[in-house]
Amino acid sequence: MPSSPNPLPVGLVFGGASGEHAVSIRSARTVLEALRTGANADRYAPRLFYIDRQGRWWPEAIAVAVLASGLPSEPAALPTPLRPGFQGFPEGALDVEVWLPVLHGPNGEDGTIQGLFTLMERPFVGSGVLGSAVGMDKQAMKAAFAAAGLPQVPYACLGAAELEANPDAVAEHLEASLGYPCFIKPANLGSSVGISKATNRSELLEGLRLAASHDPRLVVEQGVEARELECGVLGVHKLRASVVGEIRFDADWYDFDTKYSEGLSHTLIPAPVSEAVSERARALALDVFRAVGASGLARVDFFFNEELDALWVNEINTFPGFTSQSMYPMLWAASGFPLEDLINNLVTEARESFRLHDGSERLGP
Repeated sequence: MPSSPNPLPVGLVFGGASGEHAVSIRSARTVLEALRTGANADRYAPRLFYIDRQGRWWPEAIAVAVLASGLPSEPAALPTPLRPGFQGFPEGALDVEVWLPVLHGPNGEDGTIQGLFTLMERPFVGSGVLGSAVGMDKQAMKAAFAAAGLPQVPYACLGAAELEANPDAVAEHLEASLGYPCFIKPANLGSSVGISKATNRSELLEGLRLAASHDPRLVVEQGVEARELECGVLGVHKLRASVVGEIRFDADWYDFDTKYSEGLSHTLIPAPVSEAVSERARALALDVFRAVGASGLARVDFFFNEELDALWVNEINTFPGFTSQSMYPMLWAASGFPLEDLINNLVTEARESFRLHDGSERLGP
């Protein structure tokens, strides 16, 4: 294929002020490789931007160093101390035609950076402000699922202030309504950061305090005997669901270490379930996507109890991981979309959707 005379400047943003900073760096390395592979090498001119743990944006030289080392970085000597937070775009940012925010967790996947790109009137990959915010906050997400009549395991929402005011009363209420085992989660983190399992009151209170150290909004879910199924969704107006995969792991539950350590978990694609269950999961994934107003891409996670023939929605991830162990790109590869084509599809649909809406925020499917 002849080289394109004007490859499209794509702004690859990664890092971010969240607990999933390191995962974002790993995802960005995979995405950058896809942008530089095959036909994409002629189509796109990646511009790299690193956001450090304090939310400050750094130019390409720093971004390249971070991706090369896989570790957070910044200049060894700064002329003046910099305050935390966004302080303007580095050189080259205003030349970007499409943004690709490979960011996970708060300050990246929650609608904040999507709002910035919307104000800039630039197309970007992924959900808009609404879909990102609802998909990030587990309390809002569960409310949206409930409003849409989607099946979920029993759960309770609470605030850190309630826990601090009367921890024993909170524990008694959760014991009566959910019982043990149960899972405690911060509402606004992913990759199992801050999540714990409780089988007694001591573990429950410890888990609640851990979650509250990450976020003042908490969710507690009833533990169920179930397999973990996942399905990818792709598209803006015309949605597609991938084949269904299954996560299996050699641990009590799918925590952060199990998720990101070699050899502790493995995937089965396609999942060894009946065609009927697979089709239910794929249809339900599209319903979940629409319920939160998502757009572009998402991974939907399920709990499946074969004995009860029960399929429960666990959560939606509006910008799933793209690491070498991440399920989303593997699901699409098994569905006939290798990573190179998947990334090209995401960028192309982001541009087309933006043009269709004449620069206004996308309304989702």
